[in-house]
Amino acid sequence: MPGAKNAVETCLAVQAGEHVALIADAESSAVAASLAAALQNVQATTTELLLEDFAPRPLRGAPGPVLEALEKADVGILAMNPQPGELTARMAIVHVVERRRIRYAHMVGVTPQIMQQGMRTDYKLVDQLSDKLRERMLRAKTLTVTTEAGTAFAAHFDKKLDWVKTSGLISPRYWSNLPAGEVFTTPASVDGTFVCDATAGDYFNGKYGDLQSAPMKLTIEGGRLIQVECARRDLEKEFWEYCHTDENSDRVGELAFGTNLGLSEMHIAFGDPYGSQTHADWKSKTHVDVLTRNCDVWIDSDQIIAKGHYQMDHLGLA
Repeated sequence: MPGAKNAVETCLAVQAGEHVALIADAESSAVAASLAAALQNVQATTTELLLEDFAPRPLRGAPGPVLEALEKADVGILAMNPQPGELTARMAIVHVVERRRIRYAHMVGVTPQIMQQGMRTDYKLVDQLSDKLRERMLRAKTLTVTTEAGTAFAAHFDKKLDWVKTSGLISPRYWSNLPAGEVFTTPASVDGTFVCDATAGDYFNGKYGDLQSAPMKLTIEGGRLIQVECARRDLEKEFWEYCHTDENSDRVGELAFGTNLGLSEMHIAFGDPYGSQTHADWKSKTHVDVLTRNCDVWIDSDQIIAKGHYQMDHLGLA
């Protein structure tokens, strides 16, 4: 409940009388119940929709009643556990949100444990850190990332592409994943090695879990994935195939700093670059995050993260 209260009152700033579309699946019922209770506490008008009532899983598209509810809502929340092939359905939901510019929390893969951890963070402090980092990155030329697990890559940036802040304080302009806390862009180029020793996104997290015992080594040249190596051959094959769904599925569409102080991973994503936010001029049907732990990160020559911890004095937040 503290995490749900934070989501409803701080992140979404739901007011009495606002109409909220709360969309969930059966697996996320405990989380949805806590969110429904938090919405009731602020006297919001809530329409609750269970995905399994409208279509079999995995979803082939966004159910009509879900899209209709979002057309009438002031605020939207999606709490679900993703299944293979459902990205198109989720993108259709986001399309309505972006067109209508409603406040929206995208809580995909959320669990009671996540509600008890990342959703209980101080989002006002996350917002301050995100602001400082975005301001710094707008001037940056190079980002260098290394880890003891073998990550070693450099990224360069295009001044025409924006750095986007999703700090958890959600506005009509920018919807956000929750738990939130990241500053991201579409990089102009990425070269090197990324070792995914935490989790992978979309449905890979639910299927394969934490990859610390069997990390994926991803080789990137010119911003594209050219090799996947993993002791789990099934994961290696499935991830490679996913990242070759269309002509841009193997392209680094996102590079992100995690700014939720309850979490310390950094990530990149292959596939769609969220062009409506970053202004990238290309698209993909897929988008999959890969996370790495305990990074050392340099903005140009200034180390601002050491072993996964922000050097707050380097960002003026000591």
